[in-house]
Amino acid sequence: MATTATVGVLALQGAFHEHIKLLETAVVSENDSELSWNFIEVRTPVELLQCDALIIPGGESTTMSLVAAKSGLLEPLRDFVKVYRRPTWGTCAGLILLSESANRTKRGGQDLIGGLDVRVSRNYFGRQTESFEAALDLPFLALPNRRDDESNKSYRGIFIRAPVVEKVLYISTGEQVGEAAEEGTVFAPSRTPEDELAKKMLGMPVEIMATLPGRKAKIIQKLSLTSGNNEAGDIIAVRQGNVFGTSFHPELTGDARIHAWWLQEVRKFIRSKTTLELKS
Repeated sequence: MATTATVGVLALQGAFHEHIKLLETAVVSENDSELSWNFIEVRTPVELLQCDALIIPGGESTTMSLVAAKSGLLEPLRDFVKVYRRPTWGTCAGLILLSESANRTKRGGQDLIGGLDVRVSRNYFGRQTESFEAALDLPFLALPNRRDDESNKSYRGIFIRAPVVEKVLYISTGEQVGEAAEEGTVFAPSRTPEDELAKKMLGMPVEIMATLPGRKAKIIQKLSLTSGNNEAGDIIAVRQGNVFGTSFHPELTGDARIHAWWLQEVRKFIRSKTTLELKS
């Protein structure tokens, strides 16, 4: 009998419905006798407890954090990501919430969940009217030895008031207190992982999964920003263990490739956790 994995999509605000539709699309062609999928909208701590993995969608990060705090969901979200260290993916606003540090933020105006040892720059590319699309090269989607495969095509990235990862921070099991010295920067509270697997995931290095070349050089003077590497491009996707973040909005594309890849990563984590539980 197949085990059922429940994936939640935080449904406080933003494009949560679009994420669920693409998750459903991603599993249509799968034939997995060991694992079946259940996708739910998450608005309460009780619903979050049902989840083996979670997506935090694009939207407005300040609004999402305020609603989460008022509904008693903010602390359970921090536990989900940093204590239980379950697979979590944040898109755009979700990336901001999952970051350990965020700048261009009024002190006390933005609560973070944390989980990714990075500093993000909010609304990096400008206002809503400066939203744009770009063809992205995402090597993690490519299947080996199949260069003509759909997975090797460029990905349509949709950037709407998008953040970027401004800096990869040192790995810390506590708060990124050094970030307090940065003007206009907030940082997430620390949490202690519950077991060895969670501790291992939390202590893994940050991987840069995708960059956007060239764009920064064109707008850096306009936004008066000085950090980053113009040649390397802007960091728009990162992973640290089983926590993943993207600056752009895959949920708005109709392209399920990233969702399919992420479900594969969730599957790997569930199998690893099951193996460890059987050994203990």
